[in-house]
This record gives sequence, structure tokens and C-alpha cells, in this order.
Amino acid sequence: MNEHTTDRKVFRTSQLELADGEGTNKTDNRTMGEIIAARFSRRDFLRGAMAATAITATVSPMALMAAGEAKAQGAAGTRFDFTEVEAGVDATHHVAEGYDADVLIRWGDAIFPDSPAFDPNAQTAESQARQFGYNNDYVGFVPLEDGSSEHGLLVVNHEYTNEHLMFPGIVTIADGEPQIAPADRNRVDTEMAAHGMTVVEIRKDAGKWQVVLDGANNRRITVETEMAMTGPAAGHDRLKTSADATGSKVLGTINNCAGGTTPWGTVVSGEENFHGYFIGAVAADHAEAGNHDRYGVPGESYEWGNFHDRFDVSKEPNEPNRFGWMVEVDPMDPNSVPKKRTALGRMKHEGAESIVNSDGRVVFYMGDDERFEYVYKFVTAGTFNETDRAANMDLLDEGTLYVARFEEDGTVAWLPMVHGEGPLTAENGFESQADVLIETRRAADLLEATKMDRPEDIEPNGTNGRVYVMLTNNTKREEADAANPRVDNKFGHIVEIAEEGGDFAATTGTWEILVKCGDPSVAEVGATFSTETTKNGWFGMPDNCAVDADGRLWVSTDGNSPKATGRTDGLWAVDTDGEARGTSKLFFRVPVGAEMCGPLFLPDMQTAFLAVQHPGDGGDDWEGFGRPSYYEDPSTRWPDFDDALPVRPSVVAITKQGGGRIA
Repeated sequence: MNEHTTDRKVFRTSQLELADGEGTNKTDNRTMGEIIAARFSRRDFLRGAMAATAITATVSPMALMAAGEAKAQGAAGTRFDFTEVEAGVDATHHVAEGYDADVLIRWGDAIFPDSPAFDPNAQTAESQARQFGYNNDYVGFVPLEDGSSEHGLLVVNHEYTNEHLMFPGIVTIADGEPQIAPADRNRVDTEMAAHGMTVVEIRKDAGKWQVVLDGANNRRITVETEMAMTGPAAGHDRLKTSADATGSKVLGTINNCAGGTTPWGTVVSGEENFHGYFIGAVAADHAEAGNHDRYGVPGESYEWGNFHDRFDVSKEPNEPNRFGWMVEVDPMDPNSVPKKRTALGRMKHEGAESIVNSDGRVVFYMGDDERFEYVYKFVTAGTFNETDRAANMDLLDEGTLYVARFEEDGTVAWLPMVHGEGPLTAENGFESQADVLIETRRAADLLEATKMDRPEDIEPNGTNGRVYVMLTNNTKREEADAANPRVDNKFGHIVEIAEEGGDFAATTGTWEILVKCGDPSVAEVGATFSTETTKNGWFGMPDNCAVDADGRLWVSTDGNSPKATGRTDGLWAVDTDGEARGTSKLFFRVPVGAEMCGPLFLPDMQTAFLAVQHPGDGGDDWEGFGRPSYYEDPSTRWPDFDDALPVRPSVVAITKQGGGRIA
């Protein structure tokens, strides 16, 4: 697709369309559904210590009750103390009683003293590069004072843009269908400037958070920001382009989804659906043709390649290889060059949450967010130095990348992705570790990793020693059996991993299902929330998550909607231990059309930051609106509710009225 000669539909309404497509994993590797089914048909395993939770995790609550085996989980055992929000759909957000949810920063807001005022009718790349970007996703916080939870740097990803909600005058309705006009250069360049990341100083004053416009570390990172390629793949021929003969530097970062804050105070940001930004094609016999196909390149969701040759693979076939990495940013140095850390592999990264292991090495957990893709972890070769920040700054360039195989007997094996080991050899097209990392997916295929149902955020919990894997959904699963009846997994589930001996760097462990998501009142859905979970407390499509300072799990969602679940996305508190295990409660819900991203709880537990992304999208899914939603006619005008302003993605700060710890 080199030219746009006709109008096109407003297709890019959600990242779900990119992550939940046909999928590019054509291997015969076993799916998680097959393994769950096989595992829980083994009577010998069910006689083991994990039998009770195994049964609870794989059979619907109604089936258990019918068999007389259900034991109601005691609501009194929950670790969360708040009055639950009522699930539903409307034009605004809702938070638990006794809490404030204040909009901290919105798309187009100033982040410098000289930032231009937001003018949605006269958007330019130059103005957008001085303003808060679009579709905020991951939120990180780095304190500016030791241990402070009241003054620091907010670091936010800007994942992608919704043109139809962002720009006036580009959508027309023909026969009830929305059509979007072809882009011009200004629109493309403005979109590019709205991607990337924002670093902005914030301070809590009289219990409320404020942006500090003259903060010395304030910064915008966009698709035009120069970055360094580091690690084993840096400088490889497959990373070289006409603009960079060294293969060691690249302009910008795209589709920054989730991420993580490292123990040494940097932020890593995952480049997720990078394939959608490319147009064009290479010949079937081109050296990169198979690699492009495995990652879905070109995705042709954006028109950037019509104006910037590097996004046209027929002109720059190596450019896609320079995306799909984890990007490390030092928010404490506004002049620092962000680094794409190739040792962590190339995939459609959701995030990379980390934990310092008992031996001092740092372990990062990562998901490749597409159906039938894999779960990974990276273990640094070096150890974390708590007293010397500078000594940690290149820890991510050396270490071992692993991919997970979930076994029938309830164990998980972490398979090292090391050149020369097993099938990762020259005979299979891997000439070096650089090839293994550039083609991480194909390497994982050959290692026979387990195909998962869209692995997104993965969070290690240092309190209980477990790891939580968010699996959003997989509507293409075709395997069915009595123990795993959800062949069309619309609602997703959460897997819990216990690493062997509490060692997060271990190469083996065990796994369980914490909950299978969806409405427990519908027997055929097979959801497995605690029987104490109310009609408001269940959810579908787990996406991001957070473990707070008390070791409690919070889950945010992407895909709940009037049509799918009769509710918007939101933030749920989920018990993982004790009598209340599997009990979920709704704490915050977003306005119609929005996705719930973040979340982030500060160490003092008195603030939670949440990112509300693409509010107002998909209005025809809500009977309260009933038609396509676009700039001039959105299903909500959250957060400003001003007819002169468009709907605006925003970061929200939640605090308890009168002060105190959350929940």
C-alpha cells in the first residue's frame, strides 16, 4: 500500500485489532488450552498438594456447587477495604466511595513553561512535541527525593493515535459507515509527535498532585528522538539502513505499551504493535521476507510510509528490525540518549516488570501480546548495586533470555534462548546471538515454547514469591474438552507461577490458574472467581496489573464493553491468598469507549495513578449512543465535557479523601 486514492473506514479503533488478528504463529507448538486440559485430566497429579486449587481453577463455580464440592470463599478474608463501584457504562469515570479521582494531565497539556496552548483545530508536530502525547499507557514514577511518594518524575508511554477522535474534519459518514480521509504530511507528522513518552515533574501539594512545568527533567520523546541500539544485536547488518550504516542508532520509538521501572530508577518501555506502522512489501525471496511475515509486517495501519521512506519496507527492508525492543530511558537526565536493549529480545512487547533476585541479579518478565505467542523472562548477568546507580546503567546488555514451556504436570520450564544451544544454530538460520534476538519469535518456535492466549502484563510479587501473567483472550482457540471448555476464549485468564525455591532466576517452577475470567453467572463461560465475587466484581480481558506495597494484586482490563460484558473497563482488586483467593472487587471504572491502563501505586499507598486511554471510542457498541464515535460527534467529551474540546486521553491521580492509604 504505497498510495491512498480513496477514503477508508475508521478501522484503527483499538489495539485489540492489531493484537487479536489472525496471528502469525503457524507452528504446531502446544497451546495453553491443550496443556491445561491434559494437565487436569491426570488423576495422579490431582492427588498432589495443589489439588484443591487445581480443581477450583479449572471447573466453573456452578459445576462445583452441583457436585457439592464448592466452599464459599469468605468475604471477611479479603485484604481490600473499600465499597465496590457498580459496574456499568456511561460517559464519565467512577471511583470507590471516599476517594477522589483527579485528572492530572491530558493529551495536549503543557509540559514546559513555553508549551503552546492546546488548539485541536491547529495541531502541528512542533506544538505536539511540547505537549503531553496521545493515548497514555504505562505510568512510572521515579522519586526526586529519597523514598518520596510526594515529589518525583512521572514517566508515561504514548502508545498510538486514534485519528478519528484526534483530528477535526477528517471523518465523513456514508451509508452509516465512517470514512476517514487520506492523511496529509502535517497530520502524519503530528501523529508521530504524539507517540513516544513524556517525562514530567509532579508534586503533591495540600493532598493534590500538580504538574511542575519548569521541572529540570521534563522531556518529550517522540518518533524523531535519536536512540542507541545496544547489546548483542547492535551494529548487526540486519539493523543497518540507508540512514544508519552502523546499525547502532535509530530515530524514535513507537507503540509504547506497558513497561517497568528498574531498581536503579530508569524506565523500560515496550514497543508493541510496531508492525502496523509499515507499508510496502519485499520480494518473497528477500532475506527478511520470512522474518517480516512472522511479525505481521507490513501491518498497514498508518500512512507514515507515504511521507517517510523508512516506514516503507520496499525501500528500507531492515527498518522493522529496529523496532519491537525494550527501550530504556533515564528520566533523571533529560539529555540522555534512550537505549534499545536488544538482549531482551524482539517481540510485540507489552511490558517488563522486574525484581531483584536473592543473588542480586535482576529478573524481568515479559509478554508478547498477540494470540498464540509466548511468555519470556530475562535474567541479568550482573548484579544490582544498591549504592552505585551508575554501576547498574548497562545491566540490560548482558544476560540470558528465556521462553516458557508450561508442562502438563503443573511445572514450567524456562528455556534459554542462547545461540548454539539446541536448535538455535546456523543450520536453522541463526548465525549469531544477534539473529536469535532479531528473530526471537522464530527462535521460541523452535524451542517448542507454549502458545499462550495473548500474554500481556506479567508482574512478580516479592511478598508472596509468585508471578502473575495476564492472558487477555484468544477467540481463535479451537481445542475443546470437559476440563477446558472455553474453546472461544473471549474473556481471558490469569496464570500464577511459583519459581522453584523462591528463586526468580530459576529455570523451573510450578504454575496454577488464579482465575478464569468472565461472568460466573453464565455457566458455559466457565469463569472461576470466588463465589464471594459480586455481579460488579467479575471482569474479562485482564491486561495490565500492579502489585502494591502490601503485595496485593490489582488488575486493569482492555475489552470490556456494553456488547461484550455490559460494563466498561476498569481497575479491580483481586485477592490471591487465603480464604478470599479469587475474590475480585471493582475499584474504578473508565468512561465509555476507554481502556484502563497503568496502574501504579506509590510506595506510601496514598496515591494510585491510572491511565485512561482512547475514551469515547466505538460509540456504536453502546445503546446510549448507538452510532460511530468521532471527533465532531463523540460518545463522551470526557474529561473536559466542553463542546469546544475533543475527548482526551488522560492520567488520573486517585487519593483517599482526608488522606490515608488506599483500600
